[in-house]
Amino acid sequence: MAAPRAIRTPDQRLRIFVSSTLRELEPERRAARAAIERLRLAPVMFELGARPHPPRELYRSYLAQSDVFVGVYGQQYGWVAPGEDVSGLEDEYRLSAGMPSLIYVREPAGAREPRLEELLQRIRDDDRVSYKSFRDAEELGRLLQDDLAVLLTEQFDQARAQRPAEQMPRPGIPAPYSPLVGREAERDATLALLAQESTRLVTLTGAGGIGKSRLAIEVALEVARAGRDVAFTLLEAVSSPERVIDALARSLGVRDAASAGSLTERVISAIGERDTLLVIDNMEHLLGATATVMELITGTPRLQVLVTSRAPLRVRPERVVEVGPLAVPADGTRDVTAAQGSAALALFVQRGAAVQPGFTLTPANVGDVVKICRALEGVPLAIELAAARLRTLAPADLLARLDTALGEWEGPRDLPERQRTLRATMAWSVQLLGTSERRALAALAAFRGAFTVTSAERVLAAAGVAAPLDALAGLIDASLVGHGVEGDTRVYRLLTTVRTYAAELAADDERERSVTAWIEHYCTVVARAAPRLRGPDQLEQLAALELESENIAAVGRELVERGRFDEAAEYAWSLYLYLWIGGYLGVVRALMTQLLAAAGGDLAPHSRAIALYYTAAIRFWQDAAYDPRHDLTESRDLFDATGDPAGAALAGVSIGLAQLARPTGPDVPAAAAELERSLSGFRAGDDTWGQAMSLVMLGRIALAVGDPAGARSRFEDSLGMATAQGERLGIVIAHNHLGWARLFLGDLEGARQEFGAGLDLSLALGHDEGIAYGLEGFVGLRAAESDARGAGLLLGAAQALRLRKGVMNPGAFDFFAGPLERLRADGRTAELDEAIAQGRDLSVNEAIALVRR
Repeated sequence: MAAPRAIRTPDQRLRIFVSSTLRELEPERRAARAAIERLRLAPVMFELGARPHPPRELYRSYLAQSDVFVGVYGQQYGWVAPGEDVSGLEDEYRLSAGMPSLIYVREPAGAREPRLEELLQRIRDDDRVSYKSFRDAEELGRLLQDDLAVLLTEQFDQARAQRPAEQMPRPGIPAPYSPLVGREAERDATLALLAQESTRLVTLTGAGGIGKSRLAIEVALEVARAGRDVAFTLLEAVSSPERVIDALARSLGVRDAASAGSLTERVISAIGERDTLLVIDNMEHLLGATATVMELITGTPRLQVLVTSRAPLRVRPERVVEVGPLAVPADGTRDVTAAQGSAALALFVQRGAAVQPGFTLTPANVGDVVKICRALEGVPLAIELAAARLRTLAPADLLARLDTALGEWEGPRDLPERQRTLRATMAWSVQLLGTSERRALAALAAFRGAFTVTSAERVLAAAGVAAPLDALAGLIDASLVGHGVEGDTRVYRLLTTVRTYAAELAADDERERSVTAWIEHYCTVVARAAPRLRGPDQLEQLAALELESENIAAVGRELVERGRFDEAAEYAWSLYLYLWIGGYLGVVRALMTQLLAAAGGDLAPHSRAIALYYTAAIRFWQDAAYDPRHDLTESRDLFDATGDPAGAALAGVSIGLAQLARPTGPDVPAAAAELERSLSGFRAGDDTWGQAMSLVMLGRIALAVGDPAGARSRFEDSLGMATAQGERLGIVIAHNHLGWARLFLGDLEGARQEFGAGLDLSLALGHDEGIAYGLEGFVGLRAAESDARGAGLLLGAAQALRLRKGVMNPGAFDFFAGPLERLRADGRTAELDEAIAQGRDLSVNEAIALVRR
């Protein structure tokens, strides 16, 4: 039996490829997408558009990057392309061999096409697939969601038991868009160093454009396939050494950057004794953060760090692997066979064939290609930029123009020779661009990290670029802009080396125009997304914002740094639900703390209300010793004074919770009065989401005074409001609290359903706080069932998750404390404490598997 594929649980964005005919099964495809997204998996689907059939190369590429195959079949066999023997539908099924597969066939089918009937008979005979029939789209959605949940648990258990050598790489490692060329020796040397337990830090050094990042990706993928944890940190958008720890924390899954205590300490605790490789890419401009890296190494016994940098870090444990130019043929080489042994020529031919299909080395062009690669000194990025010009230039013409460009380039004379060659090649490549493309490249330097085509189009248009999409296409053709697919959306980014060069192209006024366009674009994106974050489009909006999260965060910082304090506060306020669900509350707390310090008295009352709310309300959840009531009261009063009853009510909810969590004991009457006032405020502002939140908090008070039936009524009302609005976060919160009300009423099965529903939706949202609450619900349930070991394991896992993500919960709201105390009273303390300790070493994956057994 083949080793099972290592399956990631839904919180890790498994990719689900859905195969079906497009026109015939459009309702079923919508139902499948919805079912997949409810589990927070990534649907890989081709939608009906200008072309009724996806190109063969495209669907093959997407299928190769997917983890589970889902086939949905009705009556039609599908289109057979000219020159092919089978339809794309059958080709997709054939290519899915070796993948977990779920097959659904609509019945009754009516007049099913003969070739589809033949395919279905072969599928029925294939014992590797699950085969079910369905009547309509609604039933398909239910079946698919249930089957995926079961598949994830089964595959995860098999993977744990058999520990296959080949595992899927961890999400977060950038996807390579081309094969590794000529770096086998450096790859093997790096892997050999990392295979030694004594190796703690390896630095890949070399000039810009030499291929350090691509090599690091390859090493990371190899290490991940061997079964180790890998975290990949891109530092291209980080501007100062102080912010490096935030980027490292995020890649390691430590979400909030402003919890109590040092973030470095929290990262160390999160890594613990896990066998982890941390890759840090592009560190040369942030060498001041070397001490931070050393703190992580010193504090974690099994952490290894792989850094890419133009210069070594120069610390004691460092092992350096120098990444030099690719090998070039000897001068005068004209033999095709001899030239093909050169890595530089292999890269040139690979990239040339990508832009000029059919391009290869021939006796007629080999001499020119050899001279090109030698002139470019084997620098990979320079070779790629030159090869991109084969679309319009023959090798001989390319060589002539390149010789002139390299000879005439007047750059800084103190640059190393290879860096001069790369800069000259970039300058030459830019000179070949049209005016619109050159202006577009300079404008794109404003972006940080990934951006979508819509963002590029709007920023370029605002920056004065004519025909922005044509300009973007030209830059892609010239290999100056990279692109890839995240989920089912194509995204773009500039390599750090190219972005640095592009930023130098524009005059100061043009650069300012581009940055202003970039800021205004994302302010508009956020303003438009804000109302949709509270309704049925919530998942779509969260995914869209997360796709460009580096730009979203960078704009907030830029607004503060430019002294646009009021705009920065309103921008952050529009992002409230995104920041909460996505685990960015610590980040916004830090930004608002910076804003308050920088603005002083130069802040509008509403902006001050926002900043005080973020700093006080978030610190309350992260610092048990902090009393937020003074700052929150000022925030509430400022919201009131500026005509924002919903804002005042939200601050009032936090005041009410603070009354319940007082160190001297809860003040229930004061909390109830504050929450009733908040409920009235939300009603006055016609804020359904806020009303649902207030009802949950009032239900908490009912639980606190021993009235679970009254609490259940409040929670049910809240669930009804959130469901009517389609607001998933509110639904999660209501389900979790209903679980506790049912548990305290003795309805264990009802509690199980409520906690399960909240946990499933939290996974779909990627909401770490909700996942922690869901696990804690099952802690209470297992304790009520006298399962001390199960309760302890899940509590340990929840504690570890909260520590990693910076999501704390004041002790007053630990509803599981009572059931656990009863276990301890029964003499189960030793068993419980041992299980809690073991549970802290569980991943979220393993904890979810325990819940679902």
